[in-house]
Amino acid sequence: MIELRSDHDIRTWLVERDESRLETLWEAADQVRRAHVGEEVHLRGLIEVSNRCRRACTYCGISVHNKAIERYRMTADEIVDCARRALDLGFGTVVLQGGEDPGLTASMVAGCITRIKQETGLAVTLSLGERTDEELTRWREAGADRYLLRFETSNPAIYARIHPAAPNCPSLDRLALLRRLDRLGYEIGSGVMVGIPGQTWDDLVQDLRTFQSLDLDMIGIGPWLPHPATPLAQDIEAFAGPTEQVFNDRLTTLKMVALARLLVPDANLPATTALATIDKDQGRELGLMSGGNVIMPNLTPPKYRVLYELYPDKACVNETAEECDVCLRGRIARIGRTVGEGPGQSPKQRRTAAMTITDPTRGAA
Repeated sequence: MIELRSDHDIRTWLVERDESRLETLWEAADQVRRAHVGEEVHLRGLIEVSNRCRRACTYCGISVHNKAIERYRMTADEIVDCARRALDLGFGTVVLQGGEDPGLTASMVAGCITRIKQETGLAVTLSLGERTDEELTRWREAGADRYLLRFETSNPAIYARIHPAAPNCPSLDRLALLRRLDRLGYEIGSGVMVGIPGQTWDDLVQDLRTFQSLDLDMIGIGPWLPHPATPLAQDIEAFAGPTEQVFNDRLTTLKMVALARLLVPDANLPATTALATIDKDQGRELGLMSGGNVIMPNLTPPKYRVLYELYPDKACVNETAEECDVCLRGRIARIGRTVGEGPGQSPKQRRTAAMTITDPTRGAA
């Protein structure tokens, strides 16, 4: 078994490129995954509800920098129709993901959550950016189960470069917001990009330590993939630091996934779309074999899916929901894994729920 007692131990594995030694890492992560979250791969249906965004992130294709993109916002009926399709396909969860769109109001989103719960019984995950306590509380009360908010990097200087302030759009402390979401009763998910210009191996070590300190229910890790219509893609050298540079490649991403599994063994870890984008042949499978246990098939209607271009050449963008489902189930079967049933709650949340039933006063505040 691999021991990660110090930051030096973690860094040593991050810089390792010897495939024969890395087999030990892949095997250890897979064993821990099997012991803590089992053999099932849970499918979470992704619904990209809006590509409107008020943020000025310097790498993202739906930020305010991209003036050429056609903007859209799905209606409540369209969103609920996608959730019904998720139920028909046997998924346990839908993920409502979008840009930080003021048009996705508290009442509109709450209404969608209520309808999805009433009509499908599916778990609902939200990924709608930085939101007020009032909005987050209302959505939790409406029935939302999880919230995903990536902190992208634990290095404040890099974060400031890739997430500059936008007009009339104050930025919140995302780490503090994640802790607030936890107190509200959400399962919390976060994640990082690997290979951001200026990012060092020590930055990745701190990202992994941050996962531990937050005790996350879900961790998403993917390579940095800039959209060409953004400042970061157009002037990479201006954003890069003077020191060592992390690679935004498949190998480094897989090492981060494996190390995250070892350090936060109970978390749900997706084989991300970004990983599948840089390796369309094996990215999903390798992510699962390196500690992953979740995949997010895309349920977004095709007319909108092509417009939700966070980065170019996104995997599965031209497949229907049914085609994507068949493909992913085949990939899962080929590596000897099974598709999970139900919402795929994290082990941490199952333990908390069990303790609350045993002691109803636990967690009261």
